[in-house]
Amino acid sequence: MLSYIRIRNFAIIDEAELELSPGMTVLTGETGAGKSILVGALGLVLGDRADGVSVRHGAERAEITASFEIDRGSPTLAWLREQALDSEDECVLRRVISREGRSKSFINGQSVPLRSLTELGEQLVDIHGQHAHQSLLRKPTQMALLDTHGGHADLSKDVARSHDDWQSLAANLSSLQDQQKDREARLDLLRYQVRELDALALQDGELEQLELERKKLAHSGKLMERAQQALQFLYEDESGSAQSLVSQAASLVGGAVELDPSLKATLEMIGEADIRISEAAEDLRRYLDGMEIDPERQRQVESRLDSAHELARKHKLEPHQLLAHLATMQTELENLENAESRLEELTEEVTRAKSNYLEFAKKLSAIRVRNATKLSGEVSAVMQKLGMPGGRFVCRVTEVNESYYSAKGLDDIEFLVAANPGQPAQAIGKVASGGELSRISLAVQVILADSSQVPSLVFDEVDSGIGGGVAEIVGRHLRKLGARYQVMCVTHLPQVASQSHQHLRIIKITDGKATRTSLSHLEGEEKVEELARMLGGVDITTKTREHAREMIARTAGG
Repeated sequence: MLSYIRIRNFAIIDEAELELSPGMTVLTGETGAGKSILVGALGLVLGDRADGVSVRHGAERAEITASFEIDRGSPTLAWLREQALDSEDECVLRRVISREGRSKSFINGQSVPLRSLTELGEQLVDIHGQHAHQSLLRKPTQMALLDTHGGHADLSKDVARSHDDWQSLAANLSSLQDQQKDREARLDLLRYQVRELDALALQDGELEQLELERKKLAHSGKLMERAQQALQFLYEDESGSAQSLVSQAASLVGGAVELDPSLKATLEMIGEADIRISEAAEDLRRYLDGMEIDPERQRQVESRLDSAHELARKHKLEPHQLLAHLATMQTELENLENAESRLEELTEEVTRAKSNYLEFAKKLSAIRVRNATKLSGEVSAVMQKLGMPGGRFVCRVTEVNESYYSAKGLDDIEFLVAANPGQPAQAIGKVASGGELSRISLAVQVILADSSQVPSLVFDEVDSGIGGGVAEIVGRHLRKLGARYQVMCVTHLPQVASQSHQHLRIIKITDGKATRTSLSHLEGEEKVEELARMLGGVDITTKTREHAREMIARTAGG
């Protein structure tokens, strides 16, 4: 339930605070005082789109705060906990709008995206606008109203999901069928390319090894020359090789060890050096024995590398990418060769997906047909109470052509009406006058509100275009709704306002330089005076006040 709303610098409202109670609350005031502006502010804090034009002239930003009492165990509380936004049994929404049109949204003090505010707002308040009768002419609105009345949200989601699955598979099937048209040409090309790469028989890491071997073969003469010189310096030059010099050093230090044992470690290191030199010399001999200048092998290596590079250029790749490219082509080739069986499998999957969609969609259609009958009867009954005796409302459900099956189901929903007894029901936009359309819209909204899952309902001048006894009946319906829901109603009709549990008056105040609004609770004689103003205009007489008191008394007695 909405318990509190505060508005700062929004439109002509500089600052307003409003505490709300359960039951039916009416907002009244002169035209232009700001009644519907208050509803607009509530819409913004619930997630409606905003722009800088709504900021009060001279202010940098507008700010709207709304507090709600949340019942324990309600889906709304579960949603808040799931989003880690819960705060005991209260929920505070806040919206800040800058003059540049930027806005920030908060839930229980935490900054949130606007979509979160909108998602939560839909669970807290249902606003029935004063122009609802215009949208009533649109078929998408008519379907949404019927589905809202039916309360089958889960089934509607199943229909939408299964339709998406069906269409996704159907798109895949269509793509595969298109591929089939060029299948043979693609198969020929792939088979040729795979054979070509298979014939190369390239091994993993082979190119790197070939590059190293080519470098070695190209410089084999220089490598042999340098290895031979190194061997000469290390071992084979008897007059000055490293080995002979180390041997001489070992002999000298060995004699010195007898005089100074501390040189023993040095002698051991010289011995190790001698061993290392001998091992290195042996390695160089083996290297030289294995080396040969082999022009034929060099030609083979160059030829293999050239073949790999040529294929890489042909496929617009780097040589090291050839093996991965071969694997990709082999996979595509296998898929194309197996395309016939995949085509059969996918065709069966599409058939199953369509069957699954039709199963859900036909269930939804059956529920819509039953609910359309129920909605037709309920709206017709309210229409007749709203000054349209003999008026008849028909919600017609017909199945569309298969090419129009959609995520919304198989149905075309159309609202028809017969404004007078004996007339055939026709499309609502063709036969209903403006006043009749307003009454029909109100009847639909009253019925939908009566089955609402949202705790707070707002009616923004939905009673325009009616008066007299019909207005009193409207007031009774709204008061009756107030026994189950929190109802807020912006009205200009005293017959409606007199039946409220709480009465608020909005007035516009100007000093010639600036305009602002003031909000006050009316009780007792204040409420009588406001009803008298609504009944009699500028000149309020004793008789008008008596009429106002009679209306209030009649409501209390009823």
